[in-house]
Order: sequence, then structure tokens, then C-alpha cells
Amino acid sequence: MAARRADKVEVKATQYAGGAARTLAETIPRLILEARRIAATVIHGLHGRKRAGPGESFWQYRRFVSGEPARRVDWRRSARDGILYVREQEWEASHTVWLWPDRSPSMVFRSELAKESKLDRTLVIAFAVAEVLVHAGERVGVPGLLRPTGSRNVLEKFANAIIHDRTERASLPPSFAPSGLSEMVVVSDFWAPITDVCKTLSQLSSTGAHGHVIQVVDPAEETFPYSGRVEFIEPEGGESITAGRAEAWKAEYHSLVANHRAAIRAETDKRGWSFAIHRTDRPATELLLALHARMSAPPPGAATSGRVRTSYHSTRPA
Repeated sequence: MAARRADKVEVKATQYAGGAARTLAETIPRLILEARRIAATVIHGLHGRKRAGPGESFWQYRRFVSGEPARRVDWRRSARDGILYVREQEWEASHTVWLWPDRSPSMVFRSELAKESKLDRTLVIAFAVAEVLVHAGERVGVPGLLRPTGSRNVLEKFANAIIHDRTERASLPPSFAPSGLSEMVVVSDFWAPITDVCKTLSQLSSTGAHGHVIQVVDPAEETFPYSGRVEFIEPEGGESITAGRAEAWKAEYHSLVANHRAAIRAETDKRGWSFAIHRTDRPATELLLALHARMSAPPPGAATSGRVRTSYHSTRPA
């Protein structure tokens, strides 16, 4: 790759950042249409998220746990094989899912290997998740930006809040305390220092809230397809570093990325959260299907005995 002058790259980056708000406002209608198309694909054939709780519809049988009130035992079902079972109903009350789409400067990156930026893909994912959840009767909100809502025009509310948001948003969610019954979906490139990532996840899960971490990356960030003299500029600090032979950095780069992800996965595993990696050259539908399956699954540690009704198969994200 030919050498690039720092001043030209910095000017280009500054011009891009300066018009980011205007460009985003022009782009959002297209992103909403794409999100609705993806959401419709996922919604087709799904019957909502299955969780135990107050309601009238049967969900599943599970084994009786010592210490529970005896009145919860379903004696007719238990008499079939001599094992005590509890009849659980499907939870019909809506609860809140907090979404955090990373809109920091690093998300505008798009290499020649992808058709859209990390920011565009992140917003499509967030919009589609919001559409699917509201369709299922849930409420969605964005910390510091949008109060929880179950409105059918949630995407318009979501988009307007983003367009009129003049606050410079950090990569990670702000400090707040989601209720223990709520969920978090954090969509980011997660290239922030691992100490900041772990601190944020610890704070968000401190109330017992369950969550899902999605790392959105450009194919170039996965494969490191650079060679020759290349200057790399940090989008959120302006610092730069020049590689005389970029290809010589590839092995070390892959090692650093692997270690960073291993640390994130260890943190999410410790807290019972899910972790997925999504490349912007892969269909967003893959990720949404996998995320919906994970959100529909019983929380870690929950009893899963018996038959759980489901109408779809999970798809692993790329």
C-alpha cells in the first residue's frame, strides 16, 4: 500500500466528522427501511419471547424445587411418572430492553471490503431489534436518549432522538442502573481499553440485569489486509503511527485482537451475558436471528426441565 500523507488523511477525517450529523440525518431513512425489512424477516414465524411469569398461557413443566410452596405442584402431571412437576405460565407482562448503539467516531470506519460503515450497520441492528421487540410486546429504551417505550412508531422516536442528539457520545453506555428484570443489548466495536469495557459491564450487571454484547467490526479489522508503508490514524484521538512494512505487524495484531476478545468473553461469561462478533460484510439477518434466540432462551441458571415451545432455529453470527 502506498504511503499516505498525514495532513491529507486528517483533513479528510475532519471533513467527514464535520458533516457526520448532516450525513446521518440523510442516511437514517434508508437505515430504517433496511431495519424494517430485516425485522420482518425475523418476525415471520416467531411467536414472541418465552419466559416464565404471570400469565394465562401454558409455557412448560419443570421439576419442583425443594423449598417451593406445595401449592405450585401440578399433581396430575406429577402422577404420570412419580416426579413432582411445577406448571409454569408464559410471562405476558412487557419488560424493558435497553439498547446501546455505539455512535462514537470510530464507528464511521468503512474499508473497501465492506459496503457500509460500522455505524450504519450498528444502527440497522439497533433499529431492527427495537422493531422486533416492540412487535413482541416489549418496551425498548436508550440510556440517556430515549425513555422506554412500547409504541409501534418506536423507530421514528428512536431516529428523531438520534438526529437531534447534540451530545458527543462515548463508545460505551453511560453509567446507569437498569432494573434487575430488564435486559441490555450493547452494540459497539468494543475497541475501548479492556479496563473500561470490564468496568462498564460490571456496572450494568450489578443490579442483576441480563445482557448481550455484540462486537461489530469491519472485515479489514479482522483480516488486517495492509502491506507496505501505511499510516494508521486513531479516529477518536487524532494520534497516528506509521508502519514501514505493515504486513510485519499482522501476527502481533491478530494476537492483540484475540487477547482483547478473550478478556471480553471472560467478563461476559462471568456475568452470564452473551457475546457475539458480527462483521459488516455478513448479512445483518444472521445476527438478528441469533440474538433473538439468545434473548428468548431462559436466563443462565434458570430451570429448563420440560418442553419449551419454539418456532425457529438459532443461526450463529459470523
